[in-house]
Amino acid sequence: MPEFSTTIVTLFNKRTAQDQGGLLSGKDPTEVNTNDPIRLWIIQVGIIVATASFLSLGLRKIRQPKVIAEVLGGILLGPTAFGRIPGFTEHIFPQDSRPYLSLVANIGLCLFLFLVGLEIDAGVVIRNARLSASVGLAGMALPFGLGAALSYPVYKQFIPEDIAFTHFMLFAGVAFSITAFPVLCRILTELKLLDTTVGIVVLSAGVANDIVGWTLLALSVAMVNAGSGLTALWILMVCVGWTLFLLLGVKRALAWLARKTGSIENGPTMFFMTVTILLVFGSAFFTDVIGVHAIFGAFLAGIIVPREGNLAIHLTEKLEDMVSIIFLPLYFTLSGLSTDLGLLNNGITWAYTVGIVSTAFIGKFGGCTLSARFAARFSWRESGAIGSLMSCKGLVELIVLNVGLSAGILTQRVFSMFVLEALILTFATTPLVTFFYPQECRVRVAATGANFNNVSDGNEEERSSGRIPRETEAGLFKTRFTVVLDKLEHVPGMMVMAQLIQQSIPAIPTSDDNVSGSKKSLMRLKSAAPSIEALRLIELSDRTSAVMRSSAAESILLSDPLLSIFKMFGQLNDLVMSTALSIVPYDDLSQSVVDNACDSGSEMIMLPWLSSSTSNDNYLLENMTVSPRNPPNNPFEALFRTNAPTDKSAALHSQFVRGVFACAKKDVALFVDQSTPGMFIGSSHHIFLPFFGGPDDRLAVDFAAQLCENPKTTATIVRVMRRDSEVPIAPVEAAHIGEEKGAVEAHAELTIASVTNTFPDTVYGHATTETRLQSETADNIIWSRYTSPTHTSVYPSQEALKRMEFRELISPIPLHAIIAAANEEIEAVKGKRMLVLIGRSRRLAVESHSKEMKVLMDEHGHVGSEVKKTMGDVATSFILARCGSGVIVVQTAANQG
Repeated sequence: MPEFSTTIVTLFNKRTAQDQGGLLSGKDPTEVNTNDPIRLWIIQVGIIVATASFLSLGLRKIRQPKVIAEVLGGILLGPTAFGRIPGFTEHIFPQDSRPYLSLVANIGLCLFLFLVGLEIDAGVVIRNARLSASVGLAGMALPFGLGAALSYPVYKQFIPEDIAFTHFMLFAGVAFSITAFPVLCRILTELKLLDTTVGIVVLSAGVANDIVGWTLLALSVAMVNAGSGLTALWILMVCVGWTLFLLLGVKRALAWLARKTGSIENGPTMFFMTVTILLVFGSAFFTDVIGVHAIFGAFLAGIIVPREGNLAIHLTEKLEDMVSIIFLPLYFTLSGLSTDLGLLNNGITWAYTVGIVSTAFIGKFGGCTLSARFAARFSWRESGAIGSLMSCKGLVELIVLNVGLSAGILTQRVFSMFVLEALILTFATTPLVTFFYPQECRVRVAATGANFNNVSDGNEEERSSGRIPRETEAGLFKTRFTVVLDKLEHVPGMMVMAQLIQQSIPAIPTSDDNVSGSKKSLMRLKSAAPSIEALRLIELSDRTSAVMRSSAAESILLSDPLLSIFKMFGQLNDLVMSTALSIVPYDDLSQSVVDNACDSGSEMIMLPWLSSSTSNDNYLLENMTVSPRNPPNNPFEALFRTNAPTDKSAALHSQFVRGVFACAKKDVALFVDQSTPGMFIGSSHHIFLPFFGGPDDRLAVDFAAQLCENPKTTATIVRVMRRDSEVPIAPVEAAHIGEEKGAVEAHAELTIASVTNTFPDTVYGHATTETRLQSETADNIIWSRYTSPTHTSVYPSQEALKRMEFRELISPIPLHAIIAAANEEIEAVKGKRMLVLIGRSRRLAVESHSKEMKVLMDEHGHVGSEVKKTMGDVATSFILARCGSGVIVVQTAANQG
């Protein structure tokens, strides 16, 4: 017993002695300590992750997948670049520390292959087997044959004779024929090809290719590890038996456990996650001990996880961050430490490198392109895109190469040659696909019908078939709307807009034979109910689960809570409604909305303003106003305010809205919800429209007339004209204007210059005499058309005109005057929801309100600059005054007005 106590005391004393000192006592933190390697490991991880992240920032701008940055980072940290710095490798990546890096990296690799297995859905292959089978077969057979042929001269030139040629040939064939399925999914998603015929064929062919590739890799490793052919056969048979055991037995048990624990309905429970992780590493252990690499067992574990209830996606969400942030960069750095491009130092080596790159590309691209063109009957452009996508190598080939390197089949020189080939082909994938298959040539899968019952991206085919009537292009009224939903807070505001446009088209009988044909067509269209497409917008992040969600678009359309709420609202209110889904990177959100509106034939895009941003602006108005008339009690209060809002979503959302305004080819309506808790919300609406003039205001008048076709909607339209006068706004305001006139004008010019290059639609244009006269003439025409309608007017109807009141208002301070008129209107229409409808008037406007806006902000508070840039001065003034329960800001299509 004393011996045990002595041993324990000795161990603790030894541990204490090791922890003494450290950096402060002069110790080198990069010194290798095999008993306590955590210090150096943290340094290595920090350098690796920082390098990969920095490179990905630049490569993301040219739409390259993150794997390119990780591979390049590994190569730079290896002997190719940083390794040539004296002392770098000895201090940061010494040889004694690499086993610890290798252990963590291989744990991460097993988890990554488990995630790859989760991504693979065999149902995709089965559903599209007819068209994808030929592409997948050609994409495996031809590259494998060319790789096997090229392996002979490479073997004679670079591989030692103690390595069997058959082993090297098999590895070369697998490396040439495999496709990087995870990287392929991300490229398809980022290029918005998942819902095209090309994307579906490539996805299903890539799944089959991946499964066959991993099987061939397992066979290769088995042959290398076997001492004889009989042993290899036994290894292969045991591996097949284990695979069948997992697919037939364990898969059912795992599905039963998922249902029993409620993991399918509510996401994976802790117990289910524990069982799954044990299964992953248990399967990896078994395949490793029988002579096949551990990654194959982890891959099989991912395949057998149930797909019901998006369980695979939820599992991915729990594991992907640690795998992608820490484990994979570590693995690629280990590959980079074994990659020395400096070994490619003579002509014969570069000749073989060029041959490897060319042969690999020709085999994949040529085989898949020709198969898609002649067997699947795709066009040459589509076939070229399929061949380019299938030639993507990515990290899967790197895994194969690392397995070959660790097995001693590849030398460092040949390994470096193949790594360069994988890097070049992956880098070239996105540019080649963009070249072969631009946006205007894409063919998308129809929402209904059999597989590959497709429609063109263009709208001419839809117009010719009658799905989009040509009469709607006149712009007098609108029947097709796109409603954007991306957050739960947006749903109430979009419900208000949907309720507004309900029954906004009058039903006019068409039985009169004396009516002309064009008028009959107009009447028939006006008798149709408005249709709404609810567009669910989801930002595509760097996470694997986001890519998996984009692949499972059909299930998301059926189960998404936002769409479910909005669809139920539509059913209860008899709205004609359809749904759509768009999962794209943040930079493409605005363009995605515009593209979806064009594809669906929508005539107006309806956007919500995030309610949290509105409340944030109200907070700024109430609590953070600092003006000459309202100075802070404490001069440090404005700087050190502890309860200041931290929500940054307002600026991000305003950038998204401005992006839609900038590139929209359709009319756009932005709804800003200003309702407060306890405010009366009824089904009747009153529209208050200040008409200053310009194309956006003219659109607002037409839209108000259409809304008044609904019996529950009335409108007051006030034509506002500025009349210069010596009457001051108020003594204080007049003095303020006089003092800061020059500053305001200089500030306005500076603002215009600063934003013109980014958002050319968000600044006032320089109105010439010609444009001013044209705009005033158009304003007078539309005003007289509504205030003095002729008996031949077809639209708006007489009933709608009875619900519209027209006034004129002349004032030297138009914004103040129209806000006062709106407040009076609110009192007059109590019991109705008061909505302010305003033209954005930030493009082609003939008048600027910047001086009066300065006064309004001093009176009511300083609203964020993003609000003003997004909505325009008039709408911002109503938001500053908190006038009405909602503000609708409309902008006419870019080619109109």
